[in-house]
Amino acid sequence: MTEETRTETETGTGSAAEPEAGLRARLVDAGVELVHAEGAQALSLREIARRAGVSHGAPRRYFPTHLDLLSAIAREGFAELAERIAAAVGEEAEESEGARAQLDALARVHLDFALTRRGMYELMFRHDLLESGRLGLRDTSLPLFDLLARLVARARPGSGPAPTVVAAALWANLHGIAQLRAWGSLQLATRTDDVEPLLRAVLDAHLGPVGRAR
Repeated sequence: MTEETRTETETGTGSAAEPEAGLRARLVDAGVELVHAEGAQALSLREIARRAGVSHGAPRRYFPTHLDLLSAIAREGFAELAERIAAAVGEEAEESEGARAQLDALARVHLDFALTRRGMYELMFRHDLLESGRLGLRDTSLPLFDLLARLVARARPGSGPAPTVVAAALWANLHGIAQLRAWGSLQLATRTDDVEPLLRAVLDAHLGPVGRAR
């Protein structure tokens, strides 16, 4: 019996004591708790294993690479963000006024998530994770952008840039606000913690003032 196997058997976390899917989920849960508590920089394999109560080599059996485990943790973040957005947006509106209100709600949820789940937010949008496509992470994130583009198309009917282009610009602005606020740079430049005027300006810039279709 290897030291790794002995450690897991003694702590009740070996394959004989716990189904593989259960231990895999426990590793992901430990990573989620860690990123919320200490940030994305704390997500080492060793620390996740320690929090899950297994030997430091155990995660490798369920997640062949560090990116695999980080992607599994990031998927949980996208799932939570999607749930928050679905609750705030509800059924997609067909008329432009309703779609505009839903975009306002979506934007607020996005910024609130970035503020309250800062470590997870940074992990979710790490380029190396999204580019790697581990565990279908891009397929998990793209539906949120597709929803944004559909609402933009309804809120901003008529000629002009394609809805995906406007949605991408709006999405980039939201990310910029979130990141600059996290760094403290936004508050320094605007001399206020209130992002409401900035959010209004961003939505008006990309969608036009409320009540005026383009």
